[in-house]
Amino acid sequence: MRIITVGDNCMDVYQPSGKAYPGGNPVNVAVFLKRLGAGSAYIGWVGSDAYGEVMKNSISEKGVDISHLTKKEGKTAISYVELVNNERCFGDYEEGVMADFFLTKEELEFIQTYQLIHAGIYGHVEGYFPLFKERGVSTSFDFSDKLDHHLVKSLPKFVDYSFFSYTKDDSFIREYLKEIKNLGSSIAVATLGENGSLAYDGENFYTCRAVDSDVVDTMGAGDSFIAGFISGRLKGLSAMDCLELGSEMAAETIRYFGAW
Repeated sequence: MRIITVGDNCMDVYQPSGKAYPGGNPVNVAVFLKRLGAGSAYIGWVGSDAYGEVMKNSISEKGVDISHLTKKEGKTAISYVELVNNERCFGDYEEGVMADFFLTKEELEFIQTYQLIHAGIYGHVEGYFPLFKERGVSTSFDFSDKLDHHLVKSLPKFVDYSFFSYTKDDSFIREYLKEIKNLGSSIAVATLGENGSLAYDGENFYTCRAVDSDVVDTMGAGDSFIAGFISGRLKGLSAMDCLELGSEMAAETIRYFGAW
């Protein structure tokens, strides 16, 4: 498997301790994919500050290809986090140099050497997805919990695997996933926190319970789930098996502080 992730990265700074951990959806997914045996790469921008060095070195130490990670003059993105009953709650977000992110022609060509590209809603990458699909690259996108975002209407036709965050398996999310499938995605998936996960492939719904685990910090749980799911799809696993693999990955992630 060769999978590339593109877009946002940020240092997750926990309040009030001030401890900082590297993260961001595409970064986390790349690291988790490497853990699953994939050849993974990450493209993004970090700042010229100390956090930028931490981010670059941390990703590289996990074995992810960062040959196309770029340092820009300025600050690395920061997401401020609080833990409330071991549940991560996001506060202020400082986008730093990633606010102006774009892909070069050479980077676009590099991306096309991979089987699948994954990005998220904060990564400024959505405009390139029609090109990725046109060039035959499989695509994955995390819409997070932004179920009413304007991209929900326009992007799924260019996304093979669309991921969303919700709370429970109810009639609303089932109709919602049906709509995403009808808009063009091959499969639509919702993570439901402690209530497990749900997927729809146009014919059937698949449900999977959350794997029991001691919760220390939920940071990165959804990203590790995504890594497990898309890894399973590229291995030819069924939708149900992909949900189970994603759930197992998430259960492991919530046992420690930080995403990875």
